[in-house]
Amino acid sequence: MYETEYKSKLMAPADAVELVPSRGTLSMGMAVSEPPALLTALESRVKAGKIKELRVYYSHSVAAAAFTILKYEYMDVIKPHPFFPTIVERRLFELGQQDNRRVVFYMPGNFSAMPRTLREIGIDAFIMMVAPMDKGGFFSCGTNSDYTIPTARIAKKLIVEVNPRMPRAFGDSSVHVSEVAAIVENESPLFSLPHRPLTPLDKLISKHIVEMVPDRACLQVGIGGVPNAVCAALHDHKDLGIHTELMMPSLVALIQSGAVTNRHKNLNRYKNVYTLAAGDEPFYEFLNDNSSMEARAVDYVNDPSVIGQNDLVVSISAFLEVGLDGEVNSEAIMGKQYSAPGGQLDFVRGAQLSKGGKSILAAYSTASDGAISRIVPKVEGPTTDPRTDTQYVVTEYGVACLTGKSTAQRAEALIEIAHPKFREELRFGARQLGYL
Repeated sequence: MYETEYKSKLMAPADAVELVPSRGTLSMGMAVSEPPALLTALESRVKAGKIKELRVYYSHSVAAAAFTILKYEYMDVIKPHPFFPTIVERRLFELGQQDNRRVVFYMPGNFSAMPRTLREIGIDAFIMMVAPMDKGGFFSCGTNSDYTIPTARIAKKLIVEVNPRMPRAFGDSSVHVSEVAAIVENESPLFSLPHRPLTPLDKLISKHIVEMVPDRACLQVGIGGVPNAVCAALHDHKDLGIHTELMMPSLVALIQSGAVTNRHKNLNRYKNVYTLAAGDEPFYEFLNDNSSMEARAVDYVNDPSVIGQNDLVVSISAFLEVGLDGEVNSEAIMGKQYSAPGGQLDFVRGAQLSKGGKSILAAYSTASDGAISRIVPKVEGPTTDPRTDTQYVVTEYGVACLTGKSTAQRAEALIEIAHPKFREELRFGARQLGYL
């Protein structure tokens, strides 16, 4: 039924990217959803001098963008506006500083607000990778709903790159052929999430966290060694649920262990809900045509009022530094933007709106091979999580619960889970600040 319309919109990548204006706004799918053939064709337009000034709005770039339009030599005409910078943007920023140029325009904000922000900005063209069209005329972007699907639906021109390797997901992660301006076909390997072996510290911190996770808990798990260790240690739990920003291999392994049933969730019962996914080939095969897996937009998944409707939500995320009053920085190092808030504050707040919920922020007690304490008298900032929202902080030395504690009690609790060699220095800092 829809094949005729599909064929009428099928074209070469070079022709498809002619729909991108030479001046205006472009957005693209993030991470796995980045379309390599379209980005390569767009780079050719840049090289030919056909792009005058293109403001590009996106999150978490990977190789497809890094090796095409996000090259330093194109920064006169390509204006990156990342909501979540990676090593790609950090490198561009450093090169720009050397030349006394501003080349990266970071967009601060919580992940849940990104679709609304892009709608208000107005997007001229959106490019993304999708699975092949189904019988109903829909293209699924199975790894990504996040801002990808909402923005694809409101962009003036939607251009899709069909890749048979992209998994087809359930939930709300599709666009219809009638909404598409141009289609290109290109089979390419999907972005693979790097695997890092668990360390003894990961396992030690995970033991503290697992003791705080009851049966029937509804989990949000961030990325990193500690969350992976937590997932590995939860295989004997019963009737867990999943409502998470990121779906990743360690969560899929937990699902496959039988510990996850989702039967006690109040929303999306029996479904593993996520807004973006990244893993390896077996992981993508697990997602494909799996009705238990539902990708939904980030303004739904990360909405604190939605998160809080499930009971026993346990959110586990990482931090870079925490002040003795409970203020948290999870995005900047030495005052320079390293990553972004992402959905951390969304889930910190959402978990605490949940009946019996817990917000857990975890990290090693030190950084730089033990030279720097992650627990500090006062964070350098910016503030990712206000002190009023922080609940549990975990290091290898234990758990600090800040709920219902005075500033003095918070300082004492956090000093107790700091590395011993920094504790006296932290007490001195607390006294200087008037906490003790």
